[in-house]
Amino acid sequence: MAHEKNHDYHILPPSLWPLLAAVSGFVMLFGFVLAFGQNTPENLQQPWLFLIGFVGMLYVMFGWWAEVVKESNVGDHTPVVRIGLRYGFIMFIMSEVMFFVAWFWAFFKSAMYPMGPESPMVDGVWPPAGIETFDPWHLPLINTLILLCSGAAATWAHHALAHENNRKDMATGLILAVALGLIFTVFQAYEYTHAAFSFSGNIYGATFFMATGFHGFHVIVGTIFLFVCYLRLRAGHFTQEKHIGFEAAAWYWHFVDVVWLFLFAAVYIWGG
Repeated sequence: MAHEKNHDYHILPPSLWPLLAAVSGFVMLFGFVLAFGQNTPENLQQPWLFLIGFVGMLYVMFGWWAEVVKESNVGDHTPVVRIGLRYGFIMFIMSEVMFFVAWFWAFFKSAMYPMGPESPMVDGVWPPAGIETFDPWHLPLINTLILLCSGAAATWAHHALAHENNRKDMATGLILAVALGLIFTVFQAYEYTHAAFSFSGNIYGATFFMATGFHGFHVIVGTIFLFVCYLRLRAGHFTQEKHIGFEAAAWYWHFVDVVWLFLFAAVYIWGG
């Protein structure tokens, strides 16, 4: 009776996952600096240390999240715990918002005050001379429609589970969202291979590829996130009342949608 649980909280036992995550992240960052932090391409080092840290991070993510899923399946995620999980993921998305704010800031600053040889406001031009930007009304517009349709499919999947308890429609919506996410990634890679400017040598290319490239990375992560939710659905993990993992995936995917709308409007249309 002394150890009987009489509260709605989940008291976690000591875990090595935070320590392993910190060590793996440090090794990955340190390896990245060693491999790519040189001034010239011929001085680049082998990225083995970075890859070791990256594999360690993948292992931590798989193991740690597998434990979280197990906790949910055995009933540890009470309504109070689920509120905490939602708040935690909301704060994570807020940190991601500020991450992209940095790249938008860099792009807007460079566009409104382009550096010229004499005065940044008189002699500077944007985009820099010789830069041929993308036509926003061709492939970028198609990618916008694809990503919006993918977000609508994810919303359909959530509505099917949360309001109708229709697992078949949820599975269909998830597969459609994942497929459209993959198509977006393929089209983005195709666009990169046909860019008339490079990452190095000009501020436009640097800010363009950093902003859109990190968004593309988030699209890949979100696509994997939704596919894992599909696999969990097939395993019978989600119910109409308890589906925090899928809610987080849907929120993340809508965040990716909104970021792309700002990128499309600011970088492709206004910045071009």
